[in-house]
Amino acid sequence: MSSEFVQLEVADSVATIRLDRPKAMNAISLQVQAELRAVAAEVSERSDVRAVVLWGGEKVFAAGNDVKEMADMSYTDMVDHVEGVQGAVTAIARIPKPVVAAVNGYALGGGCELAMAADVRFAAENAVLGQPEVLLGIIPGAGGTQRLPRLVGPSKAKDLLFTGRFVKADEALAIGLVDRVLPAADVYPEALAWAARFVNAAPYALRAIKESVDRGLEADLETGLQIERQHFAAAFATEDSTAGMRSFIESGPGKATFEGR
Repeated sequence: MSSEFVQLEVADSVATIRLDRPKAMNAISLQVQAELRAVAAEVSERSDVRAVVLWGGEKVFAAGNDVKEMADMSYTDMVDHVEGVQGAVTAIARIPKPVVAAVNGYALGGGCELAMAADVRFAAENAVLGQPEVLLGIIPGAGGTQRLPRLVGPSKAKDLLFTGRFVKADEALAIGLVDRVLPAADVYPEALAWAARFVNAAPYALRAIKESVDRGLEADLETGLQIERQHFAAAFATEDSTAGMRSFIESGPGKATFEGR
């Protein structure tokens, strides 16, 4: 499908998924959700993409889901659409490659949920994050009640969810909602540089790490360890594991060349 509001650019094996709806502050409408799902599927399948940057541009990441659109929806309307609301964010979370969110400006409501779907988050000094849905008489519907406590802990998450208050970049860093705070002009370049570190890495090992961590967090420790055992053993079926261990023995760590097989 053609994308009007979600742009995809690939350069040097790093994909940038960019929200591009500036007149609406990148509000995440039903159309944007559909485009996010389609772009996430594409970068997941493309062998020339090794890592992903999720960005909203220099001024705003995403001010939230499209409230004007939701205001006219009934209960039955939302029953029909809620899986798509969650599905767009879940599609980003399940990209089997390293994903970094580059957050400039506001990342509120659905925008914050989208940022939390990335593996790591780089935020501008002027970034503002939050889940203000309670101020509209609703709750987060794209993973906010689940991903936020997994990142910052249940008490801090409930404080933010109960009050709907906004969090500036320094507090977001302190509570673990973001991983780095940078000057606004440096956020996207630094995110690209982080993603570029994985261009020559072993892609199936990265995929196995991501799935082991994400699936393990959804389960008890023993189940998580079982997931790890399965992925650990499976890694030995790849040519990259053979090349990596041979390179280590012959030349020391960090010098292997991986072919992605």
